[in-house]
Amino acid sequence: MLTTRREDVASYSFGVQSHIHHIQPLEKNDAWALFSSKAFSAYQKKSCPPDLQSLAEELVEKCEGLPLAVMALGGLMSSKKSLEWIRVYNSLNWHLTNHPLLEPVKSILLFSFDDLPYPLKHCFLYCSLFPEDYLIRRKRLIRLWIAEGFVQDEKGATPEEVAESYLMQLIFRSMLHVVLRNESGRSKACKMHDLMRELALSISEKEKFGAVHDGKEVMDEVQVRRLSTQTTGGEIKLGTGMAQLRSFLVFVTDMSSSSSSNTLPSGFILLRVLDLQYVPIDVLPKELAYLFNLRYLNLRGTPIKKLPESIGQLRNLQTLDIMNSKIEALPSGIAKLQNLRHLIMYRYTQEPNGFRYVNGTRSPSNICILKKLQVLTCVELEGNIVRLVGNMTQLRRIGITNVKERDEMDLCASIQKMKQLHYLFLMTSDEEEVLQTNKLCSPPPHLRMVILVGKLENVPRWFFSLQNLTYLYLHWSRIEEDLLPYIEALPNLGNLSLLNAYAGRELCFSRGFVKLTRLHLCTCPLLNKITIEKGVMPNLQSLWLDNCPQLSTMPQGLQYLAELKVLALEHVSTELRDSIREGGVDREKVQHIPEIYHFYETSLGMCRESLS
Repeated sequence: MLTTRREDVASYSFGVQSHIHHIQPLEKNDAWALFSSKAFSAYQKKSCPPDLQSLAEELVEKCEGLPLAVMALGGLMSSKKSLEWIRVYNSLNWHLTNHPLLEPVKSILLFSFDDLPYPLKHCFLYCSLFPEDYLIRRKRLIRLWIAEGFVQDEKGATPEEVAESYLMQLIFRSMLHVVLRNESGRSKACKMHDLMRELALSISEKEKFGAVHDGKEVMDEVQVRRLSTQTTGGEIKLGTGMAQLRSFLVFVTDMSSSSSSNTLPSGFILLRVLDLQYVPIDVLPKELAYLFNLRYLNLRGTPIKKLPESIGQLRNLQTLDIMNSKIEALPSGIAKLQNLRHLIMYRYTQEPNGFRYVNGTRSPSNICILKKLQVLTCVELEGNIVRLVGNMTQLRRIGITNVKERDEMDLCASIQKMKQLHYLFLMTSDEEEVLQTNKLCSPPPHLRMVILVGKLENVPRWFFSLQNLTYLYLHWSRIEEDLLPYIEALPNLGNLSLLNAYAGRELCFSRGFVKLTRLHLCTCPLLNKITIEKGVMPNLQSLWLDNCPQLSTMPQGLQYLAELKVLALEHVSTELRDSIREGGVDREKVQHIPEIYHFYETSLGMCRESLS
């Protein structure tokens, strides 16, 4: 199936019999319903007030049933007071009748752009530097905006919080759309509609804000401030006329054909952003140390093995991302980066279900003097870091590996000082080392995500107090004690993942879990019975059972989970799998579930079978 906006492309035969299906505009009622869902989301009963009815209908009519135009205009009008509607209506100079199909959409989108507050204009244009249909991660985008200087100071809020409010405004105006959300409904990744991107690129190039280079030919000189280039093999084809560049982003589109490179284009002296994610560069050029204005350095997924000591000369650096690179230790010069806010430096292994599924990075103890640091993931405990890290009371996210049982007192004392902490990751030195956290009498009150990796002798009693927790992941805990009574009453828990975390034979969900939407039970070697009482987990949408060999029947009470959308089985017994096939003993329990999958391995890799 081929989709296109061009009639001539659709009419081409391609040497096979084909049928052209013309997508029709929305019916009037459907267009009105879509517009109302956006424009009146904050009104009583989400319906149009009588004094705006006729004006709103005329606005919808001007969209001619084009969904993107309807959504964009609805998002725009949602931010307008009643008295502003007539002004908006009178300024819409579309001339829809005499223009091709794309023109009215562009007119609407251009009006949406013109209506943006000044800081959001730059943020919106910046999104066009990502490739078409690219999954733009929230954290990455926010850090880039901050590095660019787009984010204004607001009293009582961090730059990250202000930037996220910008992102939410763009999403609410339908200028970006959310593709992934986390357990609390917060956006994790978004995309830019291709028509939105076309508009943004045309404005960017006209205003010399930024441009996209396809990487096929050498670009000798650029007139824009920001340049995004796409490369298939990692080779960067740029000339020497790059002196005015402020941002340089490289996107590798074909990892299979990548080849190592040790050079970067020269003349980047004023650069604020250098994003080389997954670029096959294995040595950083010496010139990097002279980029005095650099705020953002992304080396994620590169084969670089070492950071130079001269990294400390980048005194304005705010973000350093070396995740999944080959870097295992930081130089002592890292402590000179007094403006550093985000230090991301963990490395995933090739064993997601094994104990050591992630590694931290060795760091000098003087890293703890970085008072602006918001994110530190993941630092490997050595020497006196376990005590010194407690001085970093401003941290929002911290990941710590190589934890030993003897660290309990110092570790818990340090964590208790981090009152702003939202994310906590702790991992022991090996699978037999016990993770002791019982001295954590008063955990940070704003914790939303907790990941504990390593053996637990019992359930941490401080779980009771995690009133803001949305995500809990226990990995290789092998707890024999029943975990559920300690977490069932947590009011915001949305995702619970247990991987080789429970050593018992039975799990009974007898109460609570009111906001749980995702439950993942993996590697439960003794588990043979799951019971779900009526009314428990009323909002569960996804249930994943993986490597539970003793489980021969589906959970009792599964039929009560009315909101369950996906049931996935992987590495389960033949008896369990067959019980939900047509005619199976548990088929009646799962008839209400729209998507049921069985994952299994073959010589060709992992395969998926639908059992719906």
